[in-house]
Amino acid sequence: MDDNKTFTLLGDKFAAASIDFSRPMRVAFITYDGSVKYSAANGFDEIQDLLPFLQSKGLDIHEEIWDDPAVDWTAYQVALLRMPWDYHQKFEEFKAWLTKIESLGITLLNNYETVRWNIDKHYLQQITNAGCQVIPSIFLEQGWNDGLPLLFDALSSDQIILKPCVSGGSRDTLKVSRTAFQEAQAVLAELLTQGAYIAQPFMKEINDGEWSFTFFNGTYSHTILKKPKAGDFRVQQFFGGTIERIDPQQEHIDQAASFVSAFAPETLYARVDGLMVDNNFMLMELELVEPFLYLAYHPEALGNFYRALTEKINELAEAEIA
Repeated sequence: MDDNKTFTLLGDKFAAASIDFSRPMRVAFITYDGSVKYSAANGFDEIQDLLPFLQSKGLDIHEEIWDDPAVDWTAYQVALLRMPWDYHQKFEEFKAWLTKIESLGITLLNNYETVRWNIDKHYLQQITNAGCQVIPSIFLEQGWNDGLPLLFDALSSDQIILKPCVSGGSRDTLKVSRTAFQEAQAVLAELLTQGAYIAQPFMKEINDGEWSFTFFNGTYSHTILKKPKAGDFRVQQFFGGTIERIDPQQEHIDQAASFVSAFAPETLYARVDGLMVDNNFMLMELELVEPFLYLAYHPEALGNFYRALTEKINELAEAEIA
C-alpha cells in the first residue's frame, strides 16, 4: 500500500476534525508484545496503518506496549487502548497496570470503570437482569463441578458453547454436544481450576453470521457480518472466518444502539456483537476494551473514528484548561 497516497486522499475529507494545538495532549497508543492475526482490507490496515495515519494528522500519539517496564507513563495525558490483546493471559498484571496509570492521572479511552466492568463476561448478567435481549447464559464459577448434563437441560439445547469469562479470540472455547460430553467434561474441569466460565446454547444462527455494530462517541458508524467456515463455529479470520460489510435495517441499528446508551454511554468506541434470531437482534458480547474496529470495511469508518478521537482529546484539553 502507498501510505502517502492513502493519507493524501484522506486528508481533505477529515480536515474538519482537527486538534486544537494550543492545548496539546500526548497520547499513548496501547498495543501488546505479540503477533497480529488480522489482515488488511480495502487498502488500509487497522494495525499497521492507523497509528501513522493519526500521527500524519498531527496527533502527538506514540505506540507503547502496555506491560513494557521501560515506558515512562508520566509522559502521557491519555492512553488509547487499541491492542492489549494478551490482557486475558496476564489478567492480574493488566489490572495492576490499570491501577498504576489511573494513579498517575492518565485518562483512559475507554474509561477505567467501563474497562474493569467489561473485561469479565459476568457483565452479561447485569445486562440480562435489565431485561435486554441477550443469548441465554449460565455462569460456572471457578471450581464448578456439577456436571455438563445439567447445562444441556438448563439451556434447553443439545449443543452448548463454553468459554472463559476472561478471554479473547475464542481462546479455550469449547463446543460440546449432549451425546459426547465426557471428554469435554474432563477438559472443562481442568480449565475451571483457572477461572470462571460462561455456558451458552449453540445458536444455529451463527451460520448466518455474527453481526458487529460499531459506535464512536455513542454515534453509529458501520456494521460488518462475520461468518465461520463450514463446519466451524468460530468467526475469527485466523480460524477461517469471513468478513463482509453489511447495511442493516434501522430497527437493528436502534436495537444495537440501545445497549450502548444503556451500558456504554461515555465510550469512545463500542462494538455490539450478536445474532439475528427471528429478525430480532440478540446480544452475544458488548466489546468495550480492545475490539478490532473493522475500520477498513466501510469508507466512512476511519473518518468516524478520527473525528470521535479528536472530539475526546479536545474535550479533555478544554477540561484541563478550565
